[in-house]
Amino acid sequence: MSALIYQASAPVFKQMLGGLADVLAKAEAHAAARTIEPAALLQARLFPDMFALTRQVQIACDFAAGVCARLAGVEVPSYEASEQSFAELQARIAKTQDFIGGVSPGQFAEAAGREIVLRPGTPKERRFTGQHYLLHYGLPQFFFHVTTAYDILRHNGVEVGKKDYMGAY
Repeated sequence: MSALIYQASAPVFKQMLGGLADVLAKAEAHAAARTIEPAALLQARLFPDMFALTRQVQIACDFAAGVCARLAGVEVPSYEASEQSFAELQARIAKTQDFIGGVSPGQFAEAAGREIVLRPGTPKERRFTGQHYLLHYGLPQFFFHVTTAYDILRHNGVEVGKKDYMGAY
């Protein structure tokens, strides 16, 4: 089971973050070609009560790194959410991919049954087994934010498609 938990997490996160990086590169090129201020895309959102593109990317990275860290039983990395440009978002994605690449499959040996506690000691505390955490919380959260980032850019005219979203597999 540990091999399956690893295969369903780290490589999937890396693939989808690679696709997100490619989509952001196309968005940056789109803005330059049409003399659109990059901030117009970086701060775009699908609806006023939703997070902007920049925050969607930050959260996707946080979920990818956090899920892998918790499943591997290592400290969750903490990155300041200060990115303001496409280049800074690309650097955050690269840093996240590097972290995920540094977590070995062997560290997932006990992942399926490992207890994952989110927001410990608060009224919002949630307890999961590693398998439930990955399949019913971590992956859905991650895919929501990657998809929303893609949708924001597509909605704003960036010419991307399913192949871009999926990344290299």
